[in-house]
Amino acid sequence: MIFGELALSQAEGAILAHSVRVGGRVFSKGRVLSAQDIADLNASGVASVIAARLEPGDIGEDAAANSLARACAGTHITVGAAFTGRANLFAAMDGLAVIDRTLVDEINLVDESITIATVTPYEPVEKGQMVATIKIIPFAAPRGKFDRALALLPQPLLRVAPWRGRLTGLVSTLLPGGKKSLLDKNLAALTGRLAHMGTHQVLERPCPHDAGAVAAMIRELMDAGCSPVFIFGASAIVDRRDVIPAAIEAAGGEVLHIGMPVDPGNLLLLGRVGNVPVVGLPSCARSPKLNGFDWVLQRLMADVPVTPEDIMRMGAGGLLKEIPTRPQPRAGRAPVARKAPYIAALLLAAGRSQRMGPQNKLLTRLGGRTMIAGVAAQIEAAGISTCIAVTGHEEKQVRAALTDCRVTFVHNPDYVQGLSSSLRAGIKALPEDVEGVLVCLGDMPDIRADHLRKLISAFDPAEGRAICVPTFQGKRGNPVLFGARFFAEMLHVSGDTGARHLIGENQDLVCEVPMDDAAVLLDLDTPQAMSEYQRLV
Repeated sequence: MIFGELALSQAEGAILAHSVRVGGRVFSKGRVLSAQDIADLNASGVASVIAARLEPGDIGEDAAANSLARACAGTHITVGAAFTGRANLFAAMDGLAVIDRTLVDEINLVDESITIATVTPYEPVEKGQMVATIKIIPFAAPRGKFDRALALLPQPLLRVAPWRGRLTGLVSTLLPGGKKSLLDKNLAALTGRLAHMGTHQVLERPCPHDAGAVAAMIRELMDAGCSPVFIFGASAIVDRRDVIPAAIEAAGGEVLHIGMPVDPGNLLLLGRVGNVPVVGLPSCARSPKLNGFDWVLQRLMADVPVTPEDIMRMGAGGLLKEIPTRPQPRAGRAPVARKAPYIAALLLAAGRSQRMGPQNKLLTRLGGRTMIAGVAAQIEAAGISTCIAVTGHEEKQVRAALTDCRVTFVHNPDYVQGLSSSLRAGIKALPEDVEGVLVCLGDMPDIRADHLRKLISAFDPAEGRAICVPTFQGKRGNPVLFGARFFAEMLHVSGDTGARHLIGENQDLVCEVPMDDAAVLLDLDTPQAMSEYQRLV
């Protein structure tokens, strides 16, 4: 990669290394300079820029990040489109993040330009939570090094193991004279932990603290279909010949491992009877605080095997005790997991199509379906769960065209006042927790889901990317993604230009997102344009 100061005459196609502000316009870092950009910069008196130019042996940052992210993603992982060399991976289900730690290290050791960061292996994750990010550090990676990294991935390095609902058994033992209230505490502790791991039913069997009695309860719970079976002993396990390990063997099972290098949680027992895991619990498992049992329970509830070696490798990071200099997150408010932003779409479908004559252009059939339905289908394919279609002119016909689409309808009775009235109606209908909105026009038949995903991937208000505008060869197009901070202002727009003025007034918060084709510039406003389009497709 060539990097340095380039004269404008040599800068077309180069990548800006630093943002350039000219008057009220900002040419952002990472922008690929077009011929028009060069002309605009030259007209503003800029003679040179700091930029990078790829060489034949380089692979561009977004292409590299996209390829590596797809190779890393296993089951129940979704991949966001790369932007500025970063591609994020998200959990598609609640469950446990299963990550090949060794493989992560091997890829990160290939070259400084290629990086992977993940959540902690075997960490519980929620649907939509970011579980990994791929970042190509400069503007490109060396092709040879990148190919070497991909070669390390004959199989994905991370997946989400979803929680598996099941019938779970609990044996609680009592010593003579023991308090029966302890049984309630045992059951509450286990059900409380399971509440965050899908839907589970617990069968409880109390019995004396006796090997024969415990063995009988294990068999009874197994016969009822319970797996795994947990045992809360009235007394801690101190030896392989103690009551609970003896009971597991008496039930026809085996003790796989006693103890674990996690504190609290040292006195945990791992065993099995046939294919059913049987776990003897340490007394700290009665507490809601994090302990070693949680790490074993989480794997079992996600069908991730736990072996004695797995337990013996839990020591690094296994000191969980709360001390004044290192309080645990459970002592206060837990940190919020990073998630994909909640983005909604407004599908503007209220216009009168005046330049089209008597025909409502949104109802024109293209490729076997109406144009408006085609746009709605791409919104759904992009994974956008909330789409509000704003109707107005020929409301019944537009609703009928969208019958099979996952949209919520809002009618704009003031549609004759122009696009802004529909924008206001749509903004008012958004859920309160939406973080941004894609304002989609219904007459852009070439818009695809990947265009929308790329805009969403670029959106990051904390990084100053609160308005995301698609571009092609330096020209701005649609749809535009606006952050929630602009909703109040959008409720006061007027006329037929929508919220375009917000882009000009907030240049520091605008992110231009280059696209690979002109779909973001194409809308069909006249019969001639429609006929020409139909002739070409």
